[in-house]
Amino acid sequence: MSKITEKRATGNLGEDLACRFLIKKGHDIIERNYLKKCGEIDIISKQNNILHFIEVKSVSCETTLPTSHETESKSFRPEDNVHTWKIQRLAKTIQMYLLEKDVSPETNWQFDIITVNIDKKNRTSRVKMLENLII
Repeated sequence: MSKITEKRATGNLGEDLACRFLIKKGHDIIERNYLKKCGEIDIISKQNNILHFIEVKSVSCETTLPTSHETESKSFRPEDNVHTWKIQRLAKTIQMYLLEKDVSPETNWQFDIITVNIDKKNRTSRVKMLENLII
């Protein structure tokens, strides 16, 4: 049996928190961790007849934020980890999903990023959604 890494545990927690956030905003979660050879979509949800393909980026402040509060907000943003190659893979995976699920060409969809900053020590988190990004 393989042991889950700390990074994967943080990612799983972040995705769970992102789902709770989306549900509170009125989203229906359709699928999680849609995996194809070319990539993975963390969350697929629907709200107001719009399909949302969501990449979740989670960080734990214990391991990633600097000790100085002065530079904390400027130094690291989880969304900066969504590189060009990642966006290209996500675009291919979204197209595969649309074809595989026979989604109507008239269906509106968008790509979003949710960032989750987790403070495990204080048992708090901060969730932010960047909506309708161009891929």
